[in-house]
Amino acid sequence: MAEMERVVPWGELLHGDETRVWGDQAYRGQGETIRKHAPKATDFTNRRYRLRGVVDEVERARNRTKSRVRAKVEHAIGVIKRVFGFVRLRYRGLEKNANRLFVTCALANLFMARHRLLGDRGA
Repeated sequence: MAEMERVVPWGELLHGDETRVWGDQAYRGQGETIRKHAPKATDFTNRRYRLRGVVDEVERARNRTKSRVRAKVEHAIGVIKRVFGFVRLRYRGLEKNANRLFVTCALANLFMARHRLLGDRGA
């Protein structure tokens, strides 16, 4: 597999009706492109918090809050991929593949809530 340069295809990722766009440090400095493809969206990408050796603690705290939100989404995706093996999928028709995705998401929700659901009884 040939390595690709990390270029963000904003036209494919954004449809224009977004209200928020989240991204990590890799998307920093692309606010103008985000505004072009999603004019109504608020840019929640991480900002630079250290400039010329001076640390801006307020910006650092904002970045930490943004990262917490992103981590919740990435954790759910990790459970879907690692626990339930939804990494590569053979094409069996849109309806069957969509059904498998929906069932996998439901199982991932149960898996992540298992401690609250089982209480003292379970793993």
